[in-house]
Amino acid sequence: MSLETSFRRLIRQTGPMSLARYMGEANAHYYTRGEAFGRQGDFVTAPDVSQMFGEMVGLWCADLWQRAGRPDRIAYVELGPGRGTLAKDALRVMARQGMAPQIHLVEGSATLAKQQREAVPGAKVHGDLDGVPRDTPILLVANEFLDALPVRQLVLTPKGWRERMIGLDAKERFVFVAGDQPMDDAVPEDRRDQPVDTILETCPGAAAIVEEVALRLQSQGGAALFIDYGTLAPQTGSTFQAVRRHEKVDPLRDPGSADLTAHVDFASLEATARTAGSDRVYATTQGAFLERLGITARAQALVAAQPDRRSQIAGEHRRLCAPDAMGELFKAMALVAPDWPEPNGFA
Repeated sequence: MSLETSFRRLIRQTGPMSLARYMGEANAHYYTRGEAFGRQGDFVTAPDVSQMFGEMVGLWCADLWQRAGRPDRIAYVELGPGRGTLAKDALRVMARQGMAPQIHLVEGSATLAKQQREAVPGAKVHGDLDGVPRDTPILLVANEFLDALPVRQLVLTPKGWRERMIGLDAKERFVFVAGDQPMDDAVPEDRRDQPVDTILETCPGAAAIVEEVALRLQSQGGAALFIDYGTLAPQTGSTFQAVRRHEKVDPLRDPGSADLTAHVDFASLEATARTAGSDRVYATTQGAFLERLGITARAQALVAAQPDRRSQIAGEHRRLCAPDAMGELFKAMALVAPDWPEPNGFA
């Protein structure tokens, strides 16, 4: 039975399903294929654009490690490592700086986990963060991980706030509908006064991950770096979308066949981290972050070594950093343990 058929049967039997369930099950099905990433897949992430991205992340980790006193035991942890491209590039730079961390990759797809083990020999792959040891400082990286976690949406109707759900129309097509249960208590008081049809979007999974990471850093030491597309200030409206073959498509058609994502609310996640006791939270745009780490100098060095690739390298640099490309759409947020040094890239 296809996922689409299964969803239709479920809705007929029990009524509209939550967007979070739809997105979670559809993405779980989608990532079993292991064909999402790269130019031949459905979308290209920053590590696929250029080796420079992973190198800057590796440099960021190595710099923190060095200024923290070069601890003998340190773990590199990556959430949602894709095909292992970012880890491979980052670890290469760390090795040049004399850093040899334990490698822990967190991946829910068995198909992708197999690719990661091949790309990053020696890595231990875990199904969730619980498998990562708690007895050593961590340098955790999550690039385009939070955006794929299921979101929950609330919509303001004339009768009050309701959960935005997915039902069926007369032609058995998936459509958005408002749930029956009042949800006013789920909306913060300072955000309740909105025009009718306003949509608020939250991501409980992202909040849970950031909270756990913040608590781990306080007990284990180290730092975490989250990079994703999203906003640094609270906003309203739906950002739920689907991408297939590098084009946006209808997210309610053929569930499980496209990558479903939503923009990351970094303002909310910063508040979550601070509530969990982390008072060292930093955020900026991806372009500013990479430029402060020295990506322009790295691009120039690559051109000097490979002058025939000048145009290609310039294009990669621009795509990662330009305001009208990934530079401002993507944001970077870091959490740092209390006794660790200030992270580079944020000021």
